[in-house]
Amino acid sequence: MSNNYWDDEDEDQDTDTDTQMDGSDLLKKLRKAKRADEKRIKELTEQLEGFSKAQRESTVKSVLEKKGVNQKAARLVLKDLDGDFSEEAVSNWLDENADLFGLSQAPEESSIMSQEDRASLRNQDALTQNAVSPDRANDLEYRMSQATSEEDIIAILRSQQ
Repeated sequence: MSNNYWDDEDEDQDTDTDTQMDGSDLLKKLRKAKRADEKRIKELTEQLEGFSKAQRESTVKSVLEKKGVNQKAARLVLKDLDGDFSEEAVSNWLDENADLFGLSQAPEESSIMSQEDRASLRNQDALTQNAVSPDRANDLEYRMSQATSEEDIIAILRSQQ
């Protein structure tokens, strides 16, 4: 008996033409599926770009509306801004280019403050300056409980004035 098993291995491998056809059919199906996937990816990419563009336009138009600027200015904003179309970026762009649209920069509100507002703020400051906060009250209570003589208590009371 021979120890050569090459003959048995060759018999297990059938190279039938039907098997080759199945392989080429499988390859065709894979290519077809790949083309379908690529087409779907292209469609989804175009759809995403459309949604992104619509969102940018919506953001720009809402900021323009809040600022009272003509909606036609949206074209300029969209062309000029790169990538960042947040409300803050659009507002900053409008502030920088306010002279193009005849917008005047709003003066600082602190300079418009009336005399009555200033007087009431002074009153609030005066009240809160001399008020006893919980921390100060707790500190005073602690120091009073630690006082050992009448002079300590008098010194604590004088320091609070």
